[in-house]
Amino acid sequence: MNHPHGKDPAFLRGMTQRRLGRRDAFRLTGLSAAGLALAACGVQGKGAARPTSSAQVQSEVEKYWSGKAKNGHVNFANWPLYMDPKQPELKEFTKRTGTTVTYKEVIQETTSWYAKIQPQLAAGQSINYDLMVFTNSVQLTQLIKLGYLVPLDHDRLPNFTKNVGARYTQEAFDPGNVYTVPWASGMTGIAYNPKYIDTPPTSYSALWDPKYKGKVGMMADSQEIANFAMFALGIDPDKSTPADWEKAAAKLTEQRDSGIVRKYYDQSYIDPLAKGDIWICQAWSGDIFQKNLSDGTDLKFVIPQEGATIWTDNFMIPKTAANPVDAITLIDFFYEADMAGSLAEYINYVTPVPSAKDAILADAAKASGTDKKTLEMIADSPLVFPSDDDYAKLRTYVTFDNSEEHKKFESVFQPITTS
Repeated sequence: MNHPHGKDPAFLRGMTQRRLGRRDAFRLTGLSAAGLALAACGVQGKGAARPTSSAQVQSEVEKYWSGKAKNGHVNFANWPLYMDPKQPELKEFTKRTGTTVTYKEVIQETTSWYAKIQPQLAAGQSINYDLMVFTNSVQLTQLIKLGYLVPLDHDRLPNFTKNVGARYTQEAFDPGNVYTVPWASGMTGIAYNPKYIDTPPTSYSALWDPKYKGKVGMMADSQEIANFAMFALGIDPDKSTPADWEKAAAKLTEQRDSGIVRKYYDQSYIDPLAKGDIWICQAWSGDIFQKNLSDGTDLKFVIPQEGATIWTDNFMIPKTAANPVDAITLIDFFYEADMAGSLAEYINYVTPVPSAKDAILADAAKASGTDKKTLEMIADSPLVFPSDDDYAKLRTYVTFDNSEEHKKFESVFQPITTS
């Protein structure tokens, strides 16, 4: 088949600009916003209990998918700038299957999207989308617990079964991929500017090192700073307790009060790091890759020896979807190596399909000059294709069982960045 990008390579499109704001997924704007989101989480719904055995899962799958048929259309909700605006993959899907796709960039953050769709799903009403991409979060946990997502029929996902990386079949927030499969992932680790730091940092202790006083950037996001402090203390965030949170908060307070932290940032950390206003900081992998690619900087991204965070944006089908067969067919389409490679060439985040690397290298072999070098850079980047050793060191965020736990967590960490 012809590559869907044709002669319009992805990397010539202002990469840092097109991803601006994506990581609002985890930003909480104070306890009032968190309370609003959690109030929405607490709205009563007639959800079914999550199946606890493979037999129960299979029973739920058969019950839902029995008699479902292709309708020839998909309404797809996603985040802004998470696909080439020309939608080459969707055009290829329609060309091959005859199924049309209406694609809307309507998801701006997890809390507001959940607050919008939850009352409709609770009432059994359509949200007007058959497919959406949503981040692992307390809101995703609620969608699952309340029974608002379709159990996926893996017999209809042969490409996923064949091509997905092993790491993505072990997600703590959805064991066994009962309701979700990944769209793309990213890592939160340490970035540094080699103009100012000669020796690559290998540990989180670098973010507490007095020699970098006033030159350290931390994130304003509670989950991100909490994870780093827990990593520094040898605590696995996803297995942490409220007592662990208190220890982590004390370590972060010490860092702040000693003047080591210059500022707590949203995604705006990237320019101060490039300019030298800060020398070392928390960072999202995609930001560093895109900044280097678009601006010619040489910023470095490190997964420290203690580990790093991985977040995942996931495909899912809402229970009220009008076209679930078409939606699951589209999901599986993105697990073809060529399609996964095409998407990764544009978004530059971690792809869940390892064989996409070969597809990108095949495109590089047909390209020349700067285009060729850029495609080779994408294929060879551990920020798009982490090694097995990297994956082994990646951990997720705290998984909250209820809103009270989430409120407790926020009450411990949120004051650090706002007081």
